[in-house]
Amino acid sequence: MAAREYLEEVSALRVTLSAIEAVLNLPKLRADSEALEIEASAPNLWDDPEKAQVVTSKLSRVQATLNKATTIRRHLEEVPLLLELAQEEKDASALEDAGKELDDVTKAIKDLEVQTLLNGEYDDRDCLITIRSEAGGVEAADWAQMLMRMYLRYCERHNLKVDVLETSYAEEAGIKSTTFRVSAPYAYGTLSVEQGTHRLVRISPFDSQSRRHTSFAGVEVVPVVEQSDHIEIDEKEIRVDVYRSSGPGGQGVNTTDSAVRITHLATGIVVSCQNERSQIQNRATAMAVLQSKLLERRRQEERARLDALKGDNSGSWGNQMRSYVLAPYQMVKDLRTDFEVGNPAAVLDGDIDGFLEAGIKWRKSSNQ
Repeated sequence: MAAREYLEEVSALRVTLSAIEAVLNLPKLRADSEALEIEASAPNLWDDPEKAQVVTSKLSRVQATLNKATTIRRHLEEVPLLLELAQEEKDASALEDAGKELDDVTKAIKDLEVQTLLNGEYDDRDCLITIRSEAGGVEAADWAQMLMRMYLRYCERHNLKVDVLETSYAEEAGIKSTTFRVSAPYAYGTLSVEQGTHRLVRISPFDSQSRRHTSFAGVEVVPVVEQSDHIEIDEKEIRVDVYRSSGPGGQGVNTTDSAVRITHLATGIVVSCQNERSQIQNRATAMAVLQSKLLERRRQEERARLDALKGDNSGSWGNQMRSYVLAPYQMVKDLRTDFEVGNPAAVLDGDIDGFLEAGIKWRKSSNQ
């Protein structure tokens, strides 16, 4: 690529980045950051741990967005200098390095542009992901575990903090269900487009006749509740069971009944937590998960009422949304966006960025 084309690319990116900065409203973000820093530095902040958590989480999200935008701007403005030095020294490798830097900046701007679409009420929050095996027996349990690994690998690739709260292992292979928390700015907005039924077609490793099987797993994504959400749960509305934590194959993890299962009697929602050693800690975490699920249920009910008033006949999030085909051909296709790739192995290793971007854009267009 000629130097002139590089510079034209930089010019186009400057226009795009300026538009993104306007949407993000950087002056307001800086003002919010300063106000939250003052709150976070208050000596009595942690007298109210829940409020402190809200303040520090908001500060982290605002600062992360500011840092991302300013870093991208700085790198973009460095590219012309790198190009100029490479031309003056007639250094082909330096020119190649400048091109790579420009590619990195282009991708970062694209990612930031997608983030500007995440302006829903809860989009900037952490999220809870629950995966359940559905139709397909041992195949489905194995498939649920494959999906769990896919999301954990995605989080690992992007340096996102993950806490696995509970995993229920199937007897032969795989898992019945799992719930884990992803802590990062815009985790819910980004990963909420993964909600729905995921379908796998492959030659079964559990079938002695090597026949092709279809199995299903459900993915649920909910935002983490904050103090301002006002989700109150009466003790009379729940049943609490304690049990001994276990790992794959029934291997004991704890020697005490520290794991906690809470059933919300009115809705039938069941949540569990077994990752802490203390029953008290597990109960507190399970209650937080239950609050998040009740918040999401309330949000969906409100949306359903609005959709009924608007006459909205769009498809349900709970319907089948993506197919992963490993045999007789190789393909992963999103049934809502039509985005597809021919490398299932990469997708199952956490390379789902293309699906997330397409899903976010699809959701934005369908809500307009």
